[in-house]
Amino acid sequence: VASRRSVTRGCCAWRDASRSTSNSATQSLIIAGSTSICSIFHARRSAAGGIDVGDFDFNVIQRSVGYLFREGMTFTLTLTALAAAGGIVFGTLLAMMRLSSYRALSLVATGYVNLVRSIPLLLVIFWFYFLVPYIGAWMTGASRPIQVGAFASTVITFTMFEAAYYSEIMRAGIQSIPRGQVSAGYALGLDYWQTMAKIVLPQAFRNMIPILLTQTIILFQDTSLVYVLSITDFLGAASKVAQRDGRLVEMYLFAAL
Repeated sequence: VASRRSVTRGCCAWRDASRSTSNSATQSLIIAGSTSICSIFHARRSAAGGIDVGDFDFNVIQRSVGYLFREGMTFTLTLTALAAAGGIVFGTLLAMMRLSSYRALSLVATGYVNLVRSIPLLLVIFWFYFLVPYIGAWMTGASRPIQVGAFASTVITFTMFEAAYYSEIMRAGIQSIPRGQVSAGYALGLDYWQTMAKIVLPQAFRNMIPILLTQTIILFQDTSLVYVLSITDFLGAASKVAQRDGRLVEMYLFAAL
């Protein structure tokens, strides 16, 4: 009853303020009425058990945390792990091709790395999902586009894209190893690939761990771009909850943290 009376008083004050000809009196009554209404809503929200800080209601995070991590974070971590593993393997091959004495291999790897690094990731995701099925159908002579799922498309796209960046990290790590290590491998009767696998790469990986972790963190952040394919990652799940409950600030703050 008290809450209804307070709401009535606030609304009446607002109505009277609109009829008043004095600007100062109008402002005073409007502020009084809006303050009364806001205090009622805050009291109700606090009584319902929500974590209320001013105009924020962080209880929405508690209600949706299961969905955020079950649907969103699971996909984000899976895509990050697969793309990082594939990118490191493919990037290592690209780095070894760029350092190869065969000029053809070096030119192909250099062209791929420079081309991919000059194209925005968002554009690559869009192109691969919508254009590659038609290109595959044209190359194979099929009458219909090749069916590529959204998840498979994102894994392949992120792997190929991140490989260009991992290859530069690998190339720098390999070149950081003294040339004498390679000569020692050749002196032991090892060929190029055996020298790389058993002598150079184990030492290079130890030097590359910090920058590899940095690039993996960047990959984790880039996974939010899958929204163009309507895939629900962690940020996408937070966005859906924010739009459903009308709590944009709270959910985006939680996703950012």
